[in-house]
Amino acid sequence: MSKVTIIPDENGNVIRQSKNNPLYGHVRVQQERVVFNGNWLNRRVVSTLIQGKLEDLTLAFSNVKTLPGKIVVKESLTPFNESNPDRDLKIAGTTGIVCRVGDEPIYRTTIYTNDTSAEDVLVAHTNADEIRSANNTAVNEIISAEFVNVEDDSFEM
Repeated sequence: MSKVTIIPDENGNVIRQSKNNPLYGHVRVQQERVVFNGNWLNRRVVSTLIQGKLEDLTLAFSNVKTLPGKIVVKESLTPFNESNPDRDLKIAGTTGIVCRVGDEPIYRTTIYTNDTSAEDVLVAHTNADEIRSANNTAVNEIISAEFVNVEDDSFEM
């Protein structure tokens, strides 16, 4: 497992000031992880924000490039943010389909922890057919668009 890396913005700033309150800010961190789904291996880059007072963030992250620990994924049927529950909805790829268990949406967030043995908490969705259908529709639309845009009708075999 790779270390957690601190990601500066396009100007090289590690600490980003809050737009709503100038006393607070955040630091973006990311980690490359290997994730197993049964016998299938995927390499994923996960990221999260570490939030706090600007003064505290400055003290903690002044000359730091990496952190020990891990970024873990937390999924739940309960919103992580009660005032804006839609913020953490788990969306299936680019389909726009919310992953659900029955009629309940799944919420997903990432957190940094210095506990390297921490595990992801995942919730299996039950609307795979809906997601599969949306993915097939998207693929068919791409294929149809490619054939519609063919201008040369002199196809030969």
